[in-house]
Amino acid sequence: MKKIDFIATDGINLSGILYEGKEKTNKVILAVHGMTSNCFKKRDDIIAKKANENNIDYFCFNNRGSEIVKYISRDINEKTEKMLGGEAYEDVLEGYEDIVGAILKLKELGYTEIYLQGHSLGCTKIVYTYNELLEEDEKDILDSIKGVILLSLVDIPMALKVYLGDKFEDYLKLAEEKEEAGLKNELMPKDAFIHLISVKTFLRYAKYNKDIDFAGYGRDDKLEKLNNIKVPLFMRWGNDNEMILQKAEELVTIVSNIIDNPNKNIDYVDGANHGYHEKEEIIAKDIIKFIKDN
Repeated sequence: MKKIDFIATDGINLSGILYEGKEKTNKVILAVHGMTSNCFKKRDDIIAKKANENNIDYFCFNNRGSEIVKYISRDINEKTEKMLGGEAYEDVLEGYEDIVGAILKLKELGYTEIYLQGHSLGCTKIVYTYNELLEEDEKDILDSIKGVILLSLVDIPMALKVYLGDKFEDYLKLAEEKEEAGLKNELMPKDAFIHLISVKTFLRYAKYNKDIDFAGYGRDDKLEKLNNIKVPLFMRWGNDNEMILQKAEELVTIVSNIIDNPNKNIDYVDGANHGYHEKEEIIAKDIIKFIKDN
């Protein structure tokens, strides 16, 4: 294990852990964690170990949305500028800056075959980033991405509406009023979300969400941004307290019928929850098989 420091493309300082196998390899999994999470999870350790056993390195990093509230920094003109970060204050679209910065660092380290792996909100960031790279015709970066691995991609806009129910419109109105008053960094009431969240971040999920509203399983018969992914695509969910609106087997059927990627591998892990606790060995084995098959 080796600590790697790098800079997001907008200058934010980030760090991660690189798990290196015994032999030199040009293959690496780039793991993007989910909401309020970090790169120090049992799941990462187990997937990394399985990857290393198969001559694949593994890099996971703490993006600007790790944990709930923290300071993030940017070095400008020999001075360090600090700002609020963590999930409570992050803009999910800025995940692009973090992921591209990580890809560029891995390319600098000599990796030419990069597999993007996301969990939960990390999946949202990866799909958004991939589509932005297509839009900007970043061919050099796209050529280095050999596969996309999405673990528990969530329909965030709809999940928020379901979670809040009849209170959704009231909280949306409150957030809009605070935004109008210039209070976008003020925290929303504690029951407006599953954890602390700022007005700015709440509005990204609840209102300004067209760029992340691409996982409308059952209400979107195209899943266009997912279908833009032309490299091999791996998708998994659990069926125990998973953050999905359908039964896992129904969701797998819906998505499999819509995604036209010829190298898709879409399924669920029986008995797994949203974090794949106690099912890490299964998901690790499936991921490595997917990479080796492609």
